[in-house]
Amino acid sequence: MTVVAPRLTRERRLLREHALVIACDEVGRGALAGPVAVGAAVIDPAGARTRVPEGLRDSKLVAEARRPDVAARAASWVAASAVGWASAAEIDEVGIMRALGLASLRAIADLRAHGVAAEDAIVILDGNHDYITPAGGAGLTVTPVIKADRDCASAAAASVIAKVARDTLMTDLHEELPAYRWARNKGYASPDHREAIRRHGMSPHHRASWSIAAVPTLF
Repeated sequence: MTVVAPRLTRERRLLREHALVIACDEVGRGALAGPVAVGAAVIDPAGARTRVPEGLRDSKLVAEARRPDVAARAASWVAASAVGWASAAEIDEVGIMRALGLASLRAIADLRAHGVAAEDAIVILDGNHDYITPAGGAGLTVTPVIKADRDCASAAAASVIAKVARDTLMTDLHEELPAYRWARNKGYASPDHREAIRRHGMSPHHRASWSIAAVPTLF
């Protein structure tokens, strides 16, 4: 299967009417453990005239060994970038969709802290559902775009930046609780992860509200 490189076609069109484009994409929605992360990447008119970094793709299409390099080049290419987080405890408390909205707003708040005027931007949100506005983003202009991380270079940048950040965090958590093999499975439902849950119970980093396994909590 031929993988088509993401382009800036949509961003250039949107920049005719908006000062900036902020693309957001999530990582970790379906994991059993760890936070959800939302990457945010900013494209301004100057950036829209530059060449997309070689090898930039949706993070799922980039080999794990290559992701840190691609993410670093993506972060250098965009006008600004950030990653927002929502913890497993927050996912348990408010649900995954609201947690995704909170993580998005935290990423955008980080951009604001670095001088990005988010209210002047249009926010491209990968997917078909706006989870940012209900979480408190009423002042933002949000447009969901199906397959944005595949087709839009800004969303691909947000995707790979968030993926590398979350993978790094899960690898660090592996050092704390190596039984779950998070350095390998990154908190997703691999057989070794499920077996570790059966043997050791759920940790504070697991999403306890999810039907993960009928096991006691030992931590």
